[in-house]
Amino acid sequence: MTRFRRLVVSTGLALALVGSAEADQLVFDPSNYAQNLLTAARGLQQIQNQITSLQNEAQMLINQAHNLANLPFSSLQSVTSLFTQIQNLVQQAQHIAYNVQAIDQAFTTQYPKSFTAATSDLQLIALAKQRWTNTIDGFQDAMHVQAGVVQSLSATQTQTGSLVSHSQSATGALQAMQATNQLLAIVSKQLADLSALLASQGRAKALQAAQDAAAQAQAQEQLNRFLTRAQGYQPQTVQMFH
Repeated sequence: MTRFRRLVVSTGLALALVGSAEADQLVFDPSNYAQNLLTAARGLQQIQNQITSLQNEAQMLINQAHNLANLPFSSLQSVTSLFTQIQNLVQQAQHIAYNVQAIDQAFTTQYPKSFTAATSDLQLIALAKQRWTNTIDGFQDAMHVQAGVVQSLSATQTQTGSLVSHSQSATGALQAMQATNQLLAIVSKQLADLSALLASQGRAKALQAAQDAAAQAQAQEQLNRFLTRAQGYQPQTVQMFH
């Protein structure tokens, strides 16, 4: 009886070991395991692709932010101020200003093409003095504009250097565009200065030429008056005392 029990137990253990081995073989399937690894690898690759896509989108947003960033420097206020100073100097033109109606009126009264007998000698002298004053003041106005332009050169040079420096270190398209626009504003200001300078110099020369023409006409009138007066020129007789 004891031997039979031992045989049964031994047989049971052997069957159990065989069943356990077969069970282990059924749980671990190499092909299934490989398929699972491939699926996991593909999932991991998809996650990596998504991460890369998110990184690219983040970089694109950063680049857009750089492109939309404003230039941390502005010279427009200074340029506008300098432009206003030159404009004020031009508008301070004395006597005959830059106005078509005022010019026509002044030339009609002060620079006539000819003089009549109704104009007295005192009026001729007063007109000549007024024309001379206009010419002197015209040259003074031109020199004021010249001084204003020269004084603004230093500020313009400083602004240009700052803008060039900021444009070279611009981090985006907007900053580069803003720097370019400000440089164009400085160029426009310099062209305006040149226009004001030429206008003031031309005005001074025109007043001088008008004075010369009017002086010639007045001299002719005075000569005619001298020659047509009733008495004319009478040489004085010097009496000798003995």
